[in-house]
Amino acid sequence: MLTTVVFIIVVALVFDFINGFHDAANSIATVVSTRVLTPLQAVVWAAFFNFVAAFGFGVSVARTVGKGVVETSVIDQWVILAGLVGAIVWDLVTWYWGLPTSSSHALIGGFAGAAIVKAGFGGLVVGGLVKIGVFMVLAPLIGLLIGFAMMLLTLWTFRNQTPGRVDRVFRRGQLVSAAAYSLGHGTNDAQKTMGIIAVLLFTTGHLGPEFYVPFWVVLAAHAALGLGTMAGGWRIVKTMGMRITKLRPFGGFCAETAGAITLIGTAFAGIPVSTTHTITGSIMGVGAIQRFSAVRWGVAGRIVWAWILTIPASALVAGATWFALRLLGA
Repeated sequence: MLTTVVFIIVVALVFDFINGFHDAANSIATVVSTRVLTPLQAVVWAAFFNFVAAFGFGVSVARTVGKGVVETSVIDQWVILAGLVGAIVWDLVTWYWGLPTSSSHALIGGFAGAAIVKAGFGGLVVGGLVKIGVFMVLAPLIGLLIGFAMMLLTLWTFRNQTPGRVDRVFRRGQLVSAAAYSLGHGTNDAQKTMGIIAVLLFTTGHLGPEFYVPFWVVLAAHAALGLGTMAGGWRIVKTMGMRITKLRPFGGFCAETAGAITLIGTAFAGIPVSTTHTITGSIMGVGAIQRFSAVRWGVAGRIVWAWILTIPASALVAGATWFALRLLGA
């Protein structure tokens, strides 16, 4: 039993690493595309703040993922393992295609898919899934609206300044906004893996009668996410930073700040949102204020289709994995 638990924890941390690798674009695409930092500098900067987020943002999202997606009576190590496999497969497929999909929703879809195959739809926590589903739509919209509003405010504030001076100011400002966004990314995404590991430990009797997230799990999840971010997912960086819309430093600052506000706010509220959806919405909001055609809506539409497919696709892979594990006698 203990060997199996350790193996699944390792798989969870591998998913967390792939999450960071896949979602590196969320943290660094804007700061790289505006040439404020080189790719290497950007991933080190983002990874550092991904890890620093372990201190001070709580574990509300981890509790939601651990107890708010699947009924604990249904969860066992094979449901968790199958869910992780579903999420990992979908992340790797979409990384290869260069699509910025949500690792968070892939994990939730995988977890739910394995539970449905095992126990039917009654094994799901409907209230928790509804909240996640609502914010699947709201998070990018909130990011878009805040990004749009920040661009309006920035353009008005610096209306009498030369473009060169504005760029100089926001090149420095983007270091702060990129750090803030990476904090939000770290606290939101690492907590999903924390929740999975914690519920594994709880359902296998390694936490005692009360569900909580051990501090070593917090540190391990943030370290794995940060290392994954350092590895970088350059295919997705190109889509996020260059194909959706053309960004200048003040636009990058507005997009990152809008994303950071959304992510940190939802993390304190215990709502597991997609960092990918959030920053994509923020970038679209920034691009749309220049002119509607500044956003490449064809690329955006392809991204949205990938978002729609994420949960069912990862659920199908996870369900098939759980079924295969049962056939193998697990």
